[in-house]
Amino acid sequence: MQKIVCTTKEDVLDTVKERDVKFIRTQFTDILGIIKSWAIPVEQLEDAFENGVMFDGSSIEGFTSIEESDMKLVLDPSTFRILPWRPTKGAVARILGDVYLPDGKPFQGDPRYVLKSAIEEAKKMGFSMQVGPEMEFFLFKLDANGNPTTELSDQGGYFDFAPLDRAQDVRRDIDYALESMGFRIEASHHEVAPSQHEIDFRFGDVLSTADNVITFKYVVKSIAYSKGYYATFMPKPLFGVNGSGMHSNQSLFKDGKNAFYDPETPTQLSQEALYYVGGLLKHIREFTAVTNPIVNSYKRIVPGYEAPVYITWSAKNRSSLIRIPATRGQGTRIELRCPDPSCNPYLAFALMLRAGLDGIKNKIDPGEQTNVNIFKLTDKEREAKGILSLPADLKEAVNEMTGSAFVKEALGDHVFSHYICAKNMEWDDYKTVVHPWELSTYLHML
Repeated sequence: MQKIVCTTKEDVLDTVKERDVKFIRTQFTDILGIIKSWAIPVEQLEDAFENGVMFDGSSIEGFTSIEESDMKLVLDPSTFRILPWRPTKGAVARILGDVYLPDGKPFQGDPRYVLKSAIEEAKKMGFSMQVGPEMEFFLFKLDANGNPTTELSDQGGYFDFAPLDRAQDVRRDIDYALESMGFRIEASHHEVAPSQHEIDFRFGDVLSTADNVITFKYVVKSIAYSKGYYATFMPKPLFGVNGSGMHSNQSLFKDGKNAFYDPETPTQLSQEALYYVGGLLKHIREFTAVTNPIVNSYKRIVPGYEAPVYITWSAKNRSSLIRIPATRGQGTRIELRCPDPSCNPYLAFALMLRAGLDGIKNKIDPGEQTNVNIFKLTDKEREAKGILSLPADLKEAVNEMTGSAFVKEALGDHVFSHYICAKNMEWDDYKTVVHPWELSTYLHML
């Protein structure tokens, strides 16, 4: 299928006629990153561009109260995509938008607005951010009623292919769908754990990349379900194997050049790159509740499964939280390894960018690289080196975030307060449930 690239309202309106589009799914996310969507017939599209699409914000997680619920979605024509798994005759398309109040002001609780605000802060400093996420997920079988299970779809491992990778045809269909929607696929392969997969797409500007993460999840789940599988971005659905991450490769550009690259230094990293790393290291505990936002996230961040636990950086060491890949020149970048795919990408990228910019503004020294395997150090050795760890569970992460003036300023009062409230409720729900581990450990002995 030919790729469709639209930049204006007129482009979209012409395309829907040419491609026989009948319905458009308008979409945005709540503060937790959950897609909200409703379809409009193509006859209403031009009016939607002119006047926005009205909806009830009081029904959306973290948005607003019923007394001030009227909101409108202002469509972004650059996000228009035709859904390739739907019929070509009477086609269906998708478009994202920004949330506004009836008075025409941007809604400060819109995650896309939070990211745009961070982008503006970078622009004032002369920078633009490029991001390339590595998206991991599991493909499980559906039961007879079409409900998700944790039954494995294969026993494959890292870079395996058929017959061990039994779902490679599903992944291929996902790749084709993504490419037809404008993605440039960098890599697509089976991951370490059975039934686990990874698809990486090309670096891009941070707003487009956040939009692409939302689109990616939507496409993966839709294609998988149509093929009889359930795709989950839950970080740790299986005990005893690696979980799913969203390693986030990022760099800043200035005047068209990579600001992280300096061929004159021993590491070929610029001072801005080092300060950026320093900012991430300083603030990461404060915003782990956003990059790793659910109770299950912290089942992944444990020693022994390749996920980072300790707050260090290195150009070589994959046990560090931040790794500097070997590529230099325009491809110079830093890789933050803790985020997982359950996060809201708009909020997560906004906080990464704000933390890095804070490092540059305040010249935060990241300290020495840690080039030893941190997991082999004793607690005393780590303490002697001043190595801190990420929060151990969601409650610790939320507590760190609650006391952070940095995160409050980066997210804005509305998102900050509603997010913390939602996460405290999630933790309270979790801690009152009796879990299978408790029954298997205690029931027979007490």
